Amino acid sequence: MSTQIQQAQQLHDLHVKGNPLILVNIWDAGSAAVIERTGAKVIATGSWSVATAHGYEDGQAVPFAQVMANLKQIKDNVQLPITIDIESGYGDTPEHVSQSVQMIIEAGAVGINIEDQIIGEQRLYAVEEQCARIVAARQAADQLGIPLFINARTDIFLQADPLSSVSMQKEHIEHALMRATAYANAGANGFFVPGLSDPSSIQMLCTHSSLPINIMLTTDTPSLKELSSWGVSRISYGPSPYQQVMHTLQKIGQDALSYE
Repeated sequence: MSTQIQQAQQLHDLHVKGNPLILVNIWDAGSAAVIERTGAKVIATGSWSVATAHGYEDGQAVPFAQVMANLKQIKDNVQLPITIDIESGYGDTPEHVSQSVQMIIEAGAVGINIEDQIIGEQRLYAVEEQCARIVAARQAADQLGIPLFINARTDIFLQADPLSSVSMQKEHIEHALMRATAYANAGANGFFVPGLSDPSSIQMLCTHSSLPINIMLTTDTPSLKELSSWGVSRISYGPSPYQQVMHTLQKIGQDALSYE
């Protein structure tokens, strides 16, 4: 069995209800090497951090060639499994998504995040459209013989009004569960719900989703202990590591320039 297949299987195995995979998201080879030295089990990029660190806006503004170069450099500097955030798949069609995923796997990644947000618009792909994109990603992985972990992200909660009524919140959860089921049938392995912080909603998703649930940790989300107890299988730190590092760097600069 190849090392890449083993790493892909390891990534699958690390998604356990009640014992979540913790991902401190990185943005380049240097940050990846630092996180590897902490004892992390997986290296995960975050699209916002990668874009900002390289001088771009988030939203697939980073040229795909640069995404690939960054991935290859990360791969050359760490030994851990790598999962990469490819936003909406770097492709307008399922065929383009397939090509992107093929190149990402060939560069050594064993997992991807792929979202249902339409780049440049405040709306989601229709369920059927997004499922076709996930199917394309799965088929690309199957053709290469790699059990790629496809973490299907929905932006339902990022687009929702945080002051939504209880009935509207329930509607969002039902919509999310419907998408989770459809994405699972299309070949997804995980379900990422950034923007969701309501405890009862998180518990409902963990109880009823057929896919492992991934929560993004923010100042509004419950604690790691609570998320674990509710059955969350994966917790991502998103852009906060990059933001904290940049804050520290700024303070170092300010202190250095105000030594008097």
